[in-house]
This record gives sequence, structure tokens and C-alpha cells, in this order.
Amino acid sequence: MPADPAANPATTDPALTDKAAADAALRDVPHEPGAPKPDPVLVVDDVVRQFGGLTAVDVQHFEVQRNTITALIGPNGAGKTTFFNLLTGFDRPSSGQWTYNGQELAGVAPHRVALNGMVRTFQLTKALSRLTVIENMRLGATEQTGERFLQALVPLLWRKQEQAVTERADALLDRFKLTRVRDDFAGSLSGGQRKLLEVARALMVEPDLVMLDEPMAGVNPALKQSLLGHVRSLRDEGMSVLFVEHDMDMVRDISDWIVVMAEGQIIAEGPPDAVMGNARVIDAYLGAHHDAPLTEEEEEQILAEARGDEASFERSASEEERR
Repeated sequence: MPADPAANPATTDPALTDKAAADAALRDVPHEPGAPKPDPVLVVDDVVRQFGGLTAVDVQHFEVQRNTITALIGPNGAGKTTFFNLLTGFDRPSSGQWTYNGQELAGVAPHRVALNGMVRTFQLTKALSRLTVIENMRLGATEQTGERFLQALVPLLWRKQEQAVTERADALLDRFKLTRVRDDFAGSLSGGQRKLLEVARALMVEPDLVMLDEPMAGVNPALKQSLLGHVRSLRDEGMSVLFVEHDMDMVRDISDWIVVMAEGQIIAEGPPDAVMGNARVIDAYLGAHHDAPLTEEEEEQILAEARGDEASFERSASEEERR
């Protein structure tokens, strides 16, 4: 007698099914930096970015598993946004290469990266404030005939396509609860609404990989829950998600896999529970030996330095008085 599907929530809730599939795909992946994945959508090798004598990014190997939600976390200054900029063509590496769906992307311009299906949002939203919300959405569509000068002179060549683009844009605005601001200027939206608009506009490309740079920054709690649902839905619709975020509750809640950067390097990888308890991760965020009590020798050294500083100050004061 076949099992009752209702008895297993994972068979009736698509979100649970997709989460289970992601967990299954990552089950045997080692919990170590640069761990190879069974079906990577993005593969990075030896990417280095230097600014003078400072090495901001030095990633030897990095992979993103297809159809999963991967978080890229780390303390401020770890190099996360710089790494995003390199992968999406907004910055040039000092050396290194990376592939998306097997296609080499090093040196490819940002708009070409997006055309290939790898899109990103920004920590500071990039909505065009003097265009309406629907106009911003239309701009996100690719390969529009009306964007070519000669074809633009003949409406019959592009009118039907523009109608289809508008219908897709309206469907996304409805999905992200932005229909009521459809004809408002993007500059009049709240910070949270701009975040939603940026994610919705990115989906106009129909991407395979969505890269979100701090999607929750500056978002109120109500919109944060909405964004969380939207991020999950991307995976559930067959997309891969790579995001940078400082909200650890959000990271733990929705991530299938977490990658940790510190000082430009990947120092840890694994599922949320394994990474959150990793000693190297704790040290990266809080400092090495942050919770270790001082030894007697360390206490004596600190006291001696303090007494030395006090004596030095007193000598300086006496010399000033003699002058």
C-alpha cells in the first residue's frame, strides 16, 4: 500500500522539498575551505585583488552549489563586497579566473555577466530615482529590440515585445507587493521598497544565479520577513542564491551552506550549525582568545606597563615644571 503523501510534510510542501534536496546535495561535502561541490554553478580559482601593498581578496578555490542558498559572511573589511565586485565584472582582479556554468567570466563586462544569467544587487541600492518603478523594471529586461536606434524608429518591430516585458514586470511587481507604487518615482520609495525593487528588477533577466549584497541592510522587520520569503522562493524556483549578510539570525534561518571570509581569504565552510560553532569563525569575529582569562604573567605584564606609563608621565610633568 503506497504511503500517504500527507503523512510526510516534505512531499506536500514544495519549499521543504527544495530545502531537503539542497541538504541532500551538500550532505557529503567536506566542511573545509574551498570544498568541491557535486554540481557547482560557480567555480573560482586563485582570485587575488591587491590595492598597492594591501591584499583585499586572496581566494584560492571557491564553489557555489547549484539550486542552493549560500551565505558569504565575515567581519567588516573581510573582502566580501570586493569579491562580489570581481565576480560580476565591476572590478578587475590582479590575477585569477572563474567560470559560471562552465563559461569563463574573467574580464567580461558587467552587462555581459548579467546577460549570461548571473545578476547581482548592491549594498546601496541602484534604483534610477527619476524613473518610475515600472520604467526601472523595463530597463532590467535584456535583448530589447527597441533599444537599437534604427529599430526604435519602427514601433511595429518592438511594440509586442515591450508589451510582453511590461506584463512580466507587472507580474514581478505584484509578487513583491510593489503594484501600488508602480507609477511612482523610484526615488520616492522607502529603503526597504528599493531593496524589493532591486531584487525584482534583477529577476527580469531570468537569471540562474542571483547574488545579493546585504539584502537586509536598512530594512524594517516587516519587509525583512517578506524578503526572507522571496530569497527562499528563488531557490524553490530552481535558481541559485549567493548572498552577503551581517544578520546572523537571517543567515542561520535560510542558508543551506555558509562560507566565511576573513582578511580576504576563505577560512571556513559548512552548514549553518557547523560554521557557527567553528573556532576560527569565532576568532575572526571576536578576536583570538577573546574569552580566555588572563594568566598571572599577563596580568603582571599589564600592571608593569601601566606603572611604567605612569612613571613616564610623572617624569614628563616634572620636567615641564622645571622649565
